[in-house]
Order: sequence, then structure tokens, then C-alpha cells
Amino acid sequence: MSTPAPAALVFVGPEQTADVGRGQISVVWSLSGHTRDLDANVVRLAPDAAIGEHTETVLGVLLTVLSGSGELRTPDATWQLTPGALAWLPAGTTRSLHAGEEGLVYTTAHRRRPPLGIGPALGSDAGEPACLLDRVCPECGRLAAERDACYCARCGTELG
Repeated sequence: MSTPAPAALVFVGPEQTADVGRGQISVVWSLSGHTRDLDANVVRLAPDAAIGEHTETVLGVLLTVLSGSGELRTPDATWQLTPGALAWLPAGTTRSLHAGEEGLVYTTAHRRRPPLGIGPALGSDAGEPACLLDRVCPECGRLAAERDACYCARCGTELG
């Protein structure tokens, strides 16, 4: 039995993660490649920008602060975010992020999302709508897995 060839190593230097990005919320880098088993991003929030309250229902997310400052808020607590801070957000955690005066740059990492299946929603016999464009993030192109998602789980942009 042969072992599959390993994927290419990825190194991202501070010159890329310090990118000022576009707009209030920017994904300045994303792990790519069809053989990956991990989704990872570097996200930049402009000074005083926020990613509104949302809940990732499917996957846990590891968040690590690279630069800047801000707050991670859950219904139960608020944590100060500074360079080197790390937070594990298990699936089902409701949270929001708020950048400080100098902005906030952080990584997110989680297990790669499974491909979306087509089929009826739980508790409904109506099936999926013919068009899912209202669930596609206009900023990064990610399709929200949740029907009622208000914000993109990858970059925080408000969905249509």
C-alpha cells in the first residue's frame, strides 16, 4: 500500500499577515489546496471594527492573536485580546469580536468543512431553495452552512 505524497509546506511571514487589507474586515490570507484537511485564515479588523454576534454550530475554532488588540465576547464573559492570546471556541459557542484602536489581526483554524450536501432541511419537507446566493459572502465567497446565518463565519461580513 502506498502512502500519499505530503502536501507542500506553507510559510506565511509577518509581511503578509501585517497586510492592511481592504475595508473594515479583511481575510488577508487563507490556506488553500484541495488536499488540505484544515481551514485556516488570517483576518484583519480595522480599528474599532467588529464581527457581530454569531454561533458556529458545526465546528470548533482556534483563534490566535497576531497583532493589535480587542475583545472576544460571549454571553458569559469578555476576554481581552493581545498578541499571543489564544482562544478555543468549541462548536456551539456564541461570540463576537471587537477590535481596539489599532485594529486586530488574528488567525482562525478549524477542521476543513465537509462538502455541502443537497437535501431537505431538518424538520422541513420543502427542500433547499433553488438559489443559495443569499448565503454566499460578498467579501470572501464562503457559503454559509447555516440557513439563518447573518454573518460570514470566515471573515465576519454581513450576509444579504
